[in-house]
Amino acid sequence: MDIRVAIPKIRIVPSPEARLRTLGQGADHAEALAQKVFGRIEPVWQMLYSLRTRIATAAVSLLAIWLFAHVMFGSNGMVVYRAKRSENRQLQKEIKVLQQGNAQFSSQIDQLKSDPKRIEKEAREQFHYARPGEVIYVSPPAPAPHSPPATRTASK
Repeated sequence: MDIRVAIPKIRIVPSPEARLRTLGQGADHAEALAQKVFGRIEPVWQMLYSLRTRIATAAVSLLAIWLFAHVMFGSNGMVVYRAKRSENRQLQKEIKVLQQGNAQFSSQIDQLKSDPKRIEKEAREQFHYARPGEVIYVSPPAPAPHSPPATRTASK
């Protein structure tokens, strides 16, 4: 039987003075790194700070240009709006013409349902009906106009 005995690992804790010394060395390195980074960034920051009004003006100008382009040429811009408005006017005119046509057809239907003179006229014109004793003369259809030959050799 294998009996294992758990032996705690012994860890040596450094003294407070050693820990403070290690922390101080790390702080020196961090401070040197921060000085180096700030040394490189500071001239750029000074230049940007002195040009802040020009940068702000350029940013506002770019924003205004982008906004103008979006309003004029965007998916719901003025160009699209004018095209849609023109299409709407054209469709309204077409609807008006179709409604007038519908009104005329409705009037014709009402007349064909109720007006005996209209019914008689349609029967005479379309079906060639006649009253007793009347004779209807129907002229033959006009001949189709003679088309010229496709090539000159056919006419020789």
